[in-house]
Amino acid sequence: MTALLLGITMGLGVGILWWWAGYPAWTVPTHRSRLRDLLADAGLASWTPTRLLVACGVFALLAATVMFAISQSPVIAVMAGALVAASPIAWVRHLQRRRQAALRRVWPDAIDHLASGVRAGLSLPEALGQLGEGGPEELRSAFVSFSSDYRSSGSFSVSLELLKVRLADPVGDRVVETLRLAREVGGSELGRLMRTLASFLRDESRVRGELESRQSWTVNAARLAVAAPWVLLVLLATRPDAVAAYNTTAGVVVLLTGACVSLLAYRLMMRIGRLPVEERVLR
Repeated sequence: MTALLLGITMGLGVGILWWWAGYPAWTVPTHRSRLRDLLADAGLASWTPTRLLVACGVFALLAATVMFAISQSPVIAVMAGALVAASPIAWVRHLQRRRQAALRRVWPDAIDHLASGVRAGLSLPEALGQLGEGGPEELRSAFVSFSSDYRSSGSFSVSLELLKVRLADPVGDRVVETLRLAREVGGSELGRLMRTLASFLRDESRVRGELESRQSWTVNAARLAVAAPWVLLVLLATRPDAVAAYNTTAGVVVLLTGACVSLLAYRLMMRIGRLPVEERVLR
């Protein structure tokens, strides 16, 4: 019976994943806009919040099925599914942090390249187009698309707005708005302004890197402290007497209390060690 249930659930999970990967983008309600912004900041703009939520459900279902096959306990299975359900969102947040860190490192070089182009006499659209050929690898595709947009529309403002959407980065927002203002107001100080911004971003990246290296022990300690009791629960789930204890009302209370305490302690430790996150105020 367990093998049959496991096979049916695995098949259902594979079917949902296939359907999720191939289904066209959906229109999602406004209350999911934070998930859409998270996906865009992580470089996954082609995803939709609906697909991310479906992935959470699939992971929860698979985890619950595996734990039920191991322990024969619906209580432990449900708890495992609930704990694993947020793993796709955590993965997307990891991609977001990694992408923002990578862009933070390459933006000073891109701005220097842009300032050199302006100093050499190129127009702003031409200097931005040069970044698609000789700029940092992480930014080239966005600036290649900018060149294509500008050639097709002829509107610098519209092309900048599309560039901002593709970059989905706080530093990119600042650069785009600076270029928009320079285009509209004019002036001969754009090169100096770009070099000053590049110097500021280098200093900011260096300081933030030092802080993140010192913060890493707090983050790792929080994750280890949260994961340890649940790893122990998985080991105990292989013992019938322990499973029988958790199937009682008292066992359910213990599991729920442990989950709440673990979540609260993790959030508290992460908040204490959290560094300020630059928001996209110029979105």
